[in-house]
Amino acid sequence: MNKAKLVETFAQKNNLTKTHSKKILNILIETIQETLKKGEEVRISGFGKWYVNQRNPRVSKNPQTGEAIHIAAFKTPAFKASKSLKNLF
Repeated sequence: MNKAKLVETFAQKNNLTKTHSKKILNILIETIQETLKKGEEVRISGFGKWYVNQRNPRVSKNPQTGEAIHIAAFKTPAFKASKSLKNLF
């Protein structure tokens, strides 16, 4: 399901216009992004949590030349599903 289909489904289930539903979804996404940017987690009970994962620096190899490449530490967003979400499958 893509964003457009999610907006359409949300609008139908809540008796809203697609424009209003899209606005709500965009606010939700922006809020999650802003919270993660601050380094904080976002938890939604029964669904899961978004958090910032710190990746350590490491050394890798260029597959074409075999030369060692140093990869700096970086942060990446991550999501972990809740137990109840996992149990749906």
